[in-house]
Amino acid sequence: MSPPRIRAMRRDDAGAVANLATQLGYPSSEVQLAERIARVLGREEAAAMVAEDAGNVVAWVHVELRRTLVADQHAQVMALVVDERCRGRGIGAALMAEAERWARKRRANAVRVASRTTREEARRFYERQGYRLTKTSNWFEKELA
Repeated sequence: MSPPRIRAMRRDDAGAVANLATQLGYPSSEVQLAERIARVLGREEAAAMVAEDAGNVVAWVHVELRRTLVADQHAQVMALVVDERCRGRGIGAALMAEAERWARKRRANAVRVASRTTREEARRFYERQGYRLTKTSNWFEKELA
């Protein structure tokens, strides 16, 4: 098995990225993803990368730099998803390594990622990549009309 080809996400990846976002539990259309990708591309403080297998997008990661008043600059993985048919082949690890390289080049002092507590496989994956659980939080949301 050859390693996946990792490259920058493009707007024409929107259909595949939308399908994978839906697998992750965030139903999205190709149109929605094309708009979101356009807002991320070209921003110095953000990166989105895909992994291809046999020319097909099978995974993606979105990472951004964060600067806050309560923490030094760090990178945050906003989302990572690997096609459920391709998991366990090192594709997620390859994307995380690329996200970490991107963050190091921008002088981030850490990479952070959040995962739902119900996603036990994801927790084990991140721990295998050297991440450690640092806190458990509640997320609150209020929809604005």
